[in-house]
Amino acid sequence: MSLKSKVVGGLILAGCASLYGCAGQHSESALQEASADFQKVKEDSNVLRIAPKDVIRAGESLARADRLSTYWGSGSDVVHYAYLSQRYSEIAREHTNQVLNEERAAKLELERQRLQLALRESKLLSVQQQGKWLEEQIVALATTQTDRGLVMTLGDVLFDTGEAELKNSANRVVLKIVQFLQLNPKRVVRIEGYTDSTGGKQENIKLSRDRAQAVADVLIDLGIDEKRIQVEGYGDEYPVDVNASERGRAQNRRVEIVFSDEKGQLGAAR
Repeated sequence: MSLKSKVVGGLILAGCASLYGCAGQHSESALQEASADFQKVKEDSNVLRIAPKDVIRAGESLARADRLSTYWGSGSDVVHYAYLSQRYSEIAREHTNQVLNEERAAKLELERQRLQLALRESKLLSVQQQGKWLEEQIVALATTQTDRGLVMTLGDVLFDTGEAELKNSANRVVLKIVQFLQLNPKRVVRIEGYTDSTGGKQENIKLSRDRAQAVADVLIDLGIDEKRIQVEGYGDEYPVDVNASERGRAQNRRVEIVFSDEKGQLGAAR
């Protein structure tokens, strides 16, 4: 074989090795991404409950891509099955999110109907009896009069960490607030949301406002004019307990209702 033929042959072999190396790196990257996505859906209990078939398909496709990765020249097949695995993982997440949203909406609608029923039943009491009883209840649940007005704290464990959805344990108190405002049409309220120290500052401010808005939405849904409601979010400022313990953090995840006087005048905000 001539020297020229040897040189050309060597260049061809080097080029093939380079191309294979690039293809191998691409398929390896695709395999790693698919594996990471599958690991996430596999560890999500909601995904496993709602979309088990898609999780199985994602796992089967990933296993096939992994097997093919050991064979020479199968890079395109590895990428193909890795893509299928990622797509099944994505479908599983999308299906899960859709079902969770539907479940959450159904739960909220059921609770809204229950509250409205309780509100209608409570109207069987005379307005005078109801007004006196509610006044006593509101005062008993609120703190002493402050420069902000009469302040009521809605429980100590109304929200889970990182969540803005109001727990059912708050509904009885919220119902009393609705009745009180209906019997005192000139009064207005400021709803203030607070978080524990978990999370960043901006995240906590948004979360605290979302929590206050969640309470406001219930009041509005039960017939209180939104013009009578102000909403504020203070994040993890103004804690009522230390954030070093779970009990303290639970106390700080709260919403405070500030009532105006009988003429509708609210005290200054924080």
